[in-house]
Amino acid sequence: MSVSNLLVELFVEELPPKALKKLGESFAGVLLEQLKAQGLATGESRLTAFASPRRLAAHVTAVASQAPHKAVSQKLMPASVGLDASGNATPALLKKLQALGADASAVPRLKRALDGKAEALFYDSTVQGVTLAEGLQKALSEAIARLPIPKVMTYQLADGWTDVKFVRPAHALVALHGADVVPVQALGLQAGRTTHGHRFEAAVEDVVLKDADGYAATLARDGAVIASFAERRSEIVRQLQEAAARVGGGTKPIDDEALLDEVTALVERPNVLVCEFEKEFLEVPQECLILTMKANQKYFPLLDANGRLTNRFLVVSNIRPQDASAVTGGNERVVRPRLADAKFFFDQDRKKSLDSRVPGLAKVVYHNKLGTQGERIDRVRAIAGVVGAAVGGDRLARQADLAARLAKADLLTDMVGEFPELQGVMGGYYARHDGLGDEVAIAIEDHYRPRFAGDGLPRNDLGVVVALADKLETLAGLFAIGQLPTGDKDPFALRRHALGIVRMLMERDLPLALDDLLTQALATFPQAQPETHRQLADFIYERLSGLLREQGYSAHEVDAVLALRPQRLGDVSRRLAAVRAFAALPEAPALAAANKRIGNILKKADKADPHVSEQLLKEDAEKALYAATQRIAPQARTQFESGDYTASLQTLAALRGPVDAFFDDVMVNAEEPDLRLNRLGLLATLHEAMNRIADLSRLAQ
Repeated sequence: MSVSNLLVELFVEELPPKALKKLGESFAGVLLEQLKAQGLATGESRLTAFASPRRLAAHVTAVASQAPHKAVSQKLMPASVGLDASGNATPALLKKLQALGADASAVPRLKRALDGKAEALFYDSTVQGVTLAEGLQKALSEAIARLPIPKVMTYQLADGWTDVKFVRPAHALVALHGADVVPVQALGLQAGRTTHGHRFEAAVEDVVLKDADGYAATLARDGAVIASFAERRSEIVRQLQEAAARVGGGTKPIDDEALLDEVTALVERPNVLVCEFEKEFLEVPQECLILTMKANQKYFPLLDANGRLTNRFLVVSNIRPQDASAVTGGNERVVRPRLADAKFFFDQDRKKSLDSRVPGLAKVVYHNKLGTQGERIDRVRAIAGVVGAAVGGDRLARQADLAARLAKADLLTDMVGEFPELQGVMGGYYARHDGLGDEVAIAIEDHYRPRFAGDGLPRNDLGVVVALADKLETLAGLFAIGQLPTGDKDPFALRRHALGIVRMLMERDLPLALDDLLTQALATFPQAQPETHRQLADFIYERLSGLLREQGYSAHEVDAVLALRPQRLGDVSRRLAAVRAFAALPEAPALAAANKRIGNILKKADKADPHVSEQLLKEDAEKALYAATQRIAPQARTQFESGDYTASLQTLAALRGPVDAFFDDVMVNAEEPDLRLNRLGLLATLHEAMNRIADLSRLAQ
């Protein structure tokens, strides 16, 4: 058995660029996983994945030519079944041995051992390790089958009859173990040592690989290809920064990881070039120009030191001609009509005000069960008015009504029709052009925020109000008609909307009760059922729970606070801090356990009002607990009402001693009804005092 490094490459036609990175990682990862599972690779083996527009490859170190043999002990049957009274093999045993490739000569070598209460026969054998050719064939087939292919193609092989399904037609397969070809096949191809380089700039048509370790260097030398996705990406970043430095003035390419990955998947030999367009196009909002250059042309716009768009942009070419003027000139000619379209849309859109476009929303269907965008706007306005009044009084309510009325008007503009990603952004520009002022313009622009995890919140109160109203309307409407997310499916991004509401209520510490918001939102939908409110509240608290755990709070802490369904979400962080501080106290475990015990007792009681008759207190321990509660509970309540949650819980920690003594010395369920109800009332009073901030029983382990 020899050990060498292994290389496997599939050479194909141009792969889908947005999927290339995942395809490369999956191909290499599954290949190594399968080799390890068969004993051909070990934990010491190192994987290098390669992915370029026309190839998927993997290099694995320390791969054996044959897996080690395995000693196997196999249970055959109970000894009483396999052997007769004389100790000879029964027909059943002989048949079993025959199935394993053995005969009667193996009977003396069988082991007898207890299996449970009965003695059983065991057959020891050695399983031959799989050869690399066999194991790699299985691993390769599995790696191809498990590729996350966005869309499968069906194509014919050279015989004209055989159909193959794959992401793109494959033209060559390489499999080298050291310098030796491994005889495997895939997609109608036999493995060899020949691949192909760059379509136009390879030094030779057929790139011949001498061994597995020379793959990347040979492709770079003879094929003019940087095979590694990561190395090619790093080279593009280096060239982008270098080109920006040549332009000078503190310019830098736009930061877009997704664009960088996509461009890396489009080129095999990157060459960054500087191009420019006419400065007159800079009169168009830069978001429009940046989007058209990125989305349509895969260019990297250059920003100045202040983050403003310049009239220069960077192109990542796949060729390196001695004279690049034809390439730069061609890209400049291509981008000019795109920018001219954007300028035309912008100029045309400004000829009509946002207000004049609002009636047209009545003709745009929002949802077949929820009506038009016009009807939706009316609902958002109703919610925004109430929220605005609660947050900032009549003035904010009036502004919220205006901003909500105009927020969706840019959906009818040419620019948003061409670039839907700019909805809201263009509404802000057109609002300023209409003389509505920055406050309303910013609110219109920001009312979609937060759009994704980590996105910023709306920048002003007006934007927060309209964003809340918009997201509440979306959630309430879709829950009212039963369009709830299921599993991984969330076509209307309701989880994102719920997280946006949670973040705004928490981070802006708004004086709004969640139940009141949901009641107001659901009131605009006659389809809503009585249970819809509960379903929607549960959904939002689930998102809040997940968010808090991501922020580092423990499950016990989060459950303790959210068990009370706090209405003002801005309080949640303070409650969590108080619970964490309380849990660190030495009294916490005993009080949490006692609180859990009290809760269980009260659940089983017929009735337990938080009322105590001092005359009915009999035992010293219940008198002491009552006295401590009368002394400590008012102080804890005052601290709670002032918002000092940490101090409130720490004050309650002083009850540990009286509570422990009460449960040690007092029988709660006394036979006398009055005495029993009075003791239950004492526990109810205590339970009420201890659980204003969180359900402390959730901290009990």
